[in-house]
Amino acid sequence: MLLLSGTANRPLAEEIAAYLGQPLCQVTIRRFADGEIFVRIDENVRGQDVYIIQPTNPPGDNIIELLILIDAARRASAARISAVVPYFGYARQDRKDQPRVAISAKLMANLITTAGADRVLAMDFHQHQLQGFFDIPVDHLYAAPVFTQHYRQKSWHDLVVVAPDAGGAKMARGFAKRLNAALAIVDKRRPSANVAEVLNVVGEVEDRDCLMVDDMIDTAGTMCEAARALKRLGAREIYGCASHALLSGPALDRLSAAPITELAVTNTIRVPDERRYERLKVLSIAPLLAQAVRNTHSDQSVSSLFD
Repeated sequence: MLLLSGTANRPLAEEIAAYLGQPLCQVTIRRFADGEIFVRIDENVRGQDVYIIQPTNPPGDNIIELLILIDAARRASAARISAVVPYFGYARQDRKDQPRVAISAKLMANLITTAGADRVLAMDFHQHQLQGFFDIPVDHLYAAPVFTQHYRQKSWHDLVVVAPDAGGAKMARGFAKRLNAALAIVDKRRPSANVAEVLNVVGEVEDRDCLMVDDMIDTAGTMCEAARALKRLGAREIYGCASHALLSGPALDRLSAAPITELAVTNTIRVPDERRYERLKVLSIAPLLAQAVRNTHSDQSVSSLFD
């Protein structure tokens, strides 16, 4: 087994390597003056089972870097190449919901396959059907075990798990089952991109602790509007969690002003110090990803990690 890392989230790759007791393979990655990316794998990978760890946020350079790493490993005669993509960019563009738009998620899947990947390990796709966009095996991992372990240590007052929109109901239902909690759903509409408007809350939240769950936080409009709606309806403490902390644009200002006691995210995306605030809790998914890599390498079940 050989582990390679791009530049998108080197600390996560180092954590995974530490859990596996396997050093990261030496790779040279640099940029030419015009921004073009150069990649060279500095160790022999011929006949090896190679795992390339590279989330794709921000998407532009990091996706290209991932593709070049895959191509370099393929041309160096690696026996098997697995792309470990903790965060899969362009996942929100998974269908034609307007005339003359691209299905960018499918394009990204095609590019990863064409570059030479034999398998993909990804964490919490925005839509589960993205697994079918690939023509190679996909192991779709979930951060839920990491979050539930964190939340089982807390003392709750009549907990209700809240889906911040109807699309997140299935995810919220899974959390509610794991935490033995009730379920509520926020009825939301989007007048425009990155703008959320809460219309109603389906479920009883008055005088109850609320845990909002989502797969990602981008500009934080959805979660902050949902938190204010829950507070208006008499909720007690409000917590939030999301697998992927994009935290774009006004996200930090919105979260700082929102009535959210704690926001837990994972380190699928590197969260630099300047994108953190006092109520943000970053949980590591390195042990889970490391075990998934170990099971894949030894041809054992990956789904058993979530039983």
